[in-house]
Amino acid sequence: MTTSKPFARRVTVGPVSLMLYEWPGDGPPILFAHGNSFHARCWDQVVAHMPGHRCLAVDLRGHGLSDKPAPPYRWRSFAEDLVALGHALELQGAVGVGHSLGGYATALAAALAPDLFAALLLVDPVIFPASVYGHAFEGGHFAARRRNEWTSPEAMVERFRHRLPFNRWKPEVLHDYCQYGLLPAGAGYLLACPPAIEAAIYTSATEEPIYAELATIQVPTVVLRGHPHDLNAATDLSASPTAPDLAAHFPHGRDVQLLNHSHFIPMETPTLVAGYIRDLLRTLPSAGTGWA
Repeated sequence: MTTSKPFARRVTVGPVSLMLYEWPGDGPPILFAHGNSFHARCWDQVVAHMPGHRCLAVDLRGHGLSDKPAPPYRWRSFAEDLVALGHALELQGAVGVGHSLGGYATALAAALAPDLFAALLLVDPVIFPASVYGHAFEGGHFAARRRNEWTSPEAMVERFRHRLPFNRWKPEVLHDYCQYGLLPAGAGYLLACPPAIEAAIYTSATEEPIYAELATIQVPTVVLRGHPHDLNAATDLSASPTAPDLAAHFPHGRDVQLLNHSHFIPMETPTLVAGYIRDLLRTLPSAGTGWA
């Protein structure tokens, strides 16, 4: 397990500037995309189990230290940002790893830029059953009422560590989430993903299906899913929102359901996620060169 710190730099992609973290290494790059309201450093504990590999994690627009344009937030824009980021970094044949919103963005980016990824790991991606799309989200989202002001990252950890779903997370991941998920503001801190932006992202989640695009993706794709989602439980963010048949829509898709895990698979079991990444690396043409 590696404890190296990443290099941080800003990359301009179209109208926004994104913060990128890179852990140097060999072999195909691994590009990580996080979920709504999270940030790139939520992947630290997964990356720690990928020693020797070049890993890159990005703060998506609206999150972390990246630019935060005013709403609305179209989900397609996150994929377009990943494509532009890949072009700026001259990435080809990377392994795309996306959780939640990041899973949607990574999958669509793979369709928009076929050379960008050589394999995909979609960790409980927010890609709903096709029947869910085309229906407007009614009313405001409860995320807009999240507590925004904090005295310290430690106070945030203490507030969450005994509460669902955070009490199922590895303590190191919860620490990373709080440490890098707050920005200094006066005498205290504010969430790095403002509640208004988090809510705006949720309310646009059902605007655009991408099943036609998914059918064009010609790389190995593994879909990890948590325990089933109750579509009537709108405030339950721990259950899987992923369409049960999602993997079947990829020409080379494989479905893995993890019934003992919630939507927050990377937070609960970083070692398991790292293991699936290594499995994908072994399927690639370079697997015999010693980096996998």
